[in-house]
Amino acid sequence: MALNIADLFEHAADAVPERLAIACGDAEITYRDLEARSNQLAHFLAAAGVRQGDHVGAYGRNSIELIETFLACYKLRAIPVNVNYRYVDAELRYLFSEAELKGLVFDRQYGDKVAALLPDFPDLTALLAIEDGSGTGLPAGVRDLATGIAGESAARDFAERSADDIYLLYTGGTTGYPKGVLWRHEDVWRTLGGGIDFTTGERLPDEWAQIRRGTAGQAGLVRLATAPLIHGSAQWSTLPALFSGDTVVLVPQFDPDEVWRAVERHKVNVIVIVGDAMARPLIEAYQQADYDAATLVAVSSNGAIFSASVKDEYLKLMPGVVITDAIGASETGFTGLGYVSAGNQKAAGPTVTAGPSTIVIDEHNQRVGPGEIGRIARGGHIPLGYYKDPVKTAALFAEVDGVRYAVPGDFARVEEDGSITLLGRGNTCVNTGGEKVYPEEVEAALKSFASVFDAVVIGVPDERLGQRVAALVQPRDGHHLDLTAMDAHLRTQLAGYKVPRSVWLVEKIGRTPAGKADYRWAHRYAQEQLATAGQGSQHAVEGQPAADGQHGLD
Repeated sequence: MALNIADLFEHAADAVPERLAIACGDAEITYRDLEARSNQLAHFLAAAGVRQGDHVGAYGRNSIELIETFLACYKLRAIPVNVNYRYVDAELRYLFSEAELKGLVFDRQYGDKVAALLPDFPDLTALLAIEDGSGTGLPAGVRDLATGIAGESAARDFAERSADDIYLLYTGGTTGYPKGVLWRHEDVWRTLGGGIDFTTGERLPDEWAQIRRGTAGQAGLVRLATAPLIHGSAQWSTLPALFSGDTVVLVPQFDPDEVWRAVERHKVNVIVIVGDAMARPLIEAYQQADYDAATLVAVSSNGAIFSASVKDEYLKLMPGVVITDAIGASETGFTGLGYVSAGNQKAAGPTVTAGPSTIVIDEHNQRVGPGEIGRIARGGHIPLGYYKDPVKTAALFAEVDGVRYAVPGDFARVEEDGSITLLGRGNTCVNTGGEKVYPEEVEAALKSFASVFDAVVIGVPDERLGQRVAALVQPRDGHHLDLTAMDAHLRTQLAGYKVPRSVWLVEKIGRTPAGKADYRWAHRYAQEQLATAGQGSQHAVEGQPAADGQHGLD
């Protein structure tokens, strides 16, 4: 069995050629045409010198053409590289150099940025622009994608592929420049692509199992991925759906009302979101307009915190919809899944059932027991490591009882029933007076307060405690945020040392394109506010330490 991403897609294209494969905005494409256009693009790239193992950047907002780019690369045994469309010149230069790009498919609107980079990257010669109506000029020699591939063969006449072909995902994480996580195709399929049952761990028997299931007397599901395709969440919402012959619906960029219009138009069955940054504006837009979501059967979140208070809103308004909360990382794939219903939620979280081969370990690489906190580790099908970074690769893995695990740094608490509650990434942990505070737990509590729309929690310097907990809070539109009431609310859910002692009210929380908290932005903002605090700044609301707390905090 090849167990290769391109092969898995081609099985579906052969089985359901006339079925709608992708809808994005006003554009639609069948499996037959998606297969043909991806083949044409693959032949163009090959003629331009792209070979097995070469890297091709995919630089754009959600579009059918961006998916064609990914598929074309896999068909050639080349490696697509996700390029964040929000990157500025320095970040783009870093990624282009780090990833050693030989090709680039980009939205025309980014033509000026690409033009500024090309003189410094003479090996980057396979270039195509996706027409987006922006009218931006194109660098010399760059062709429009539709025109460029028009004369290429649509035949599927590529070399045999392998389960060992490489999938590469660049992840920005919470701090620093992005790093590329390397996977074998089979391993990433077994962890993210549907090649294993997420609840039982049972492996699919062969590479045709998904399309057999997708054609077993059914028309296929309609799945809407709200995140940008530069993020692993959207890629691994889209690819398994294509392996099964389902229809994928995308929005060019996240807009809550456009998402609900797409649900109506395409009779969507499943929406995949990335935590509160998408969940909250979606449910509020749904409340404010008369949208028909009768076909919706599931809302699935992954990649960021999905607060209990926000889930409650979905359960109230859509009682027949199943809500799932999945946890994982670019370095582990899927590590746990929770099914949510009214009355079974905790304020922190998410709390999930650990996935197959998922354990929680301490600093000595020993499993922790109920009530204890440790790092999430996943064995079995795991990545090869980080691209061109042997030091970080070595640090990623740990051996537990003779078994190799990937341990990316996410902390979790093991509950009495064996489930695990995600606490957050260790490099964002706040150490206040010797106590560890995980930002996501505090963020969830903040967002359960009615007047809070969004929040990010960080640690800021404190002369007495080393760090104190600080929060940047975006109030809900039209609400007055009573800070005293918010503090009292938090103390019903959190130990006193976890309650933010510094609070800044902001117009909008900074987030990455994928919806994750932008901690670099938060730290920059806090540093600016702290620097001006002695000059009469009124943006910060400092908590006053009490006399009776263990650390003078509660």
